[in-house]
Amino acid sequence: MVSFEPAAGERVVLDEDCAEDRLKSGVLVLTDRRIVFQKTQGRMATLSKKEGDVVLEIPLDKVTSVKAEGFLVKKLVITSGDQTYKFGVFNNGKWERQIKQLKGAS
Repeated sequence: MVSFEPAAGERVVLDEDCAEDRLKSGVLVLTDRRIVFQKTQGRMATLSKKEGDVVLEIPLDKVTSVKAEGFLVKKLVITSGDQTYKFGVFNNGKWERQIKQLKGAS
């Protein structure tokens, strides 16, 4: 789905097309070490997507809080330091559980 290449020994746990409130659309990738957001630019006419730059990379040990919020408009809320990011993922509860599980394992 994405051209994101994990580091040696790193494995991708989840990835999903989504949008972040300020960063706009892209692909959110969760590995066993970090959270990465890679921007995409869609073209509605051809339904194709052009991959952009990795604009966010947070090591899991720098994630200070993670929670699922919303009922109709679901968001995965990730806080790292003084920055908060809100990702519109399909199953925010699944993302929250997976991140918490990985953080507990690290």
